[in-house]
Amino acid sequence: MNTDFITRLPKAELHLHLEGSVDPLTLSQLSEKHHTPFPWASNRYKPLPDSNRTLTVAEAAALYNYTDFTGFLMAFKGVTERLRDPEDYELITYRMVEKLAAEGCVHAEVFVSVGVVFWRGQEFDPLFEGMERGRRRAERDFGTTLYWIFDAVRNFGAEEGEKVLAKAMEHQGQNVIGIGIGGDERVAPPEMFEQVYARAARAGLRLSVHAGETVGAASIRGALDSLKAERLGHALHVDEEPALLERLIREQVPLELCISSNLRTSCCPELAAHPLRRYFDAGLLVTLNTDDPEMFQTTLVREYGLAEDAFGFTNEELQQLAANSFRASWLPEERKCELLKLL
Repeated sequence: MNTDFITRLPKAELHLHLEGSVDPLTLSQLSEKHHTPFPWASNRYKPLPDSNRTLTVAEAAALYNYTDFTGFLMAFKGVTERLRDPEDYELITYRMVEKLAAEGCVHAEVFVSVGVVFWRGQEFDPLFEGMERGRRRAERDFGTTLYWIFDAVRNFGAEEGEKVLAKAMEHQGQNVIGIGIGGDERVAPPEMFEQVYARAARAGLRLSVHAGETVGAASIRGALDSLKAERLGHALHVDEEPALLERLIREQVPLELCISSNLRTSCCPELAAHPLRRYFDAGLLVTLNTDDPEMFQTTLVREYGLAEDAFGFTNEELQQLAANSFRASWLPEERKCELLKLL
């Protein structure tokens, strides 16, 4: 892997979850404040012994040892249990941006699971103030800019999605750029959220949808037809349907691809089966992202390195992926042009 070239390559990250950026050290430090028990360990979903205490770094790291999508969701929930106050969110935001800057990432558009905060019965506004303090400090210190995407957990249903949308609209002038739906596609198809997304579009929010991660092409079509998605997260099953592939090539809907994520959740059975190379060669507008970098033990540089080592991407093609990340971003056109000139 040409690490130096990839690190120096200016790029954006468009599919990144704030909570998934929490490393084991930070999680251990958070557990010093919040002794919320972890109800599972590794992929066995068994109680940790005496887990109502400060976790060691090794115990925190063990939470990320899972082998399927359900295990990932449980690990994600375990992390959010330790995020309780504005200072926690300020800390993890600052550390996330610091890592992004070290990876050559000059801009990121980051999901935050507002739906999980509501599910826990917490007030979101104080937490958002912490996030914004962390973002402002980090932008000043490292130069990387950041937009927020408020994520409604699809498993919780459309009514909860409406609450997340209302909060996104309330903070729309505070670096909140769009909405998304993460969670488990297997229990909540995109059509459930048609009215939520229609309202978001009318309000001028941008529309991202996790689609085609754990289920097939029907979810991708639903995201496009019912939700009018402007970007698609994962989209592993596009080429199941030739007409869908042709449509995405024609319309140049950006795809937020996440190689390591798909392997760790077993949504993609093996590296060689990942569609990155096929999509790129077909003319789809693909971007590379980490999704939940600490939970998937990856970095943005590593994802570009996988494109190079496993799929034979040349330096010029890696530059094209970086250019795609700027073009697919929701930055103003003038800023996109400035960033593209860096390449």
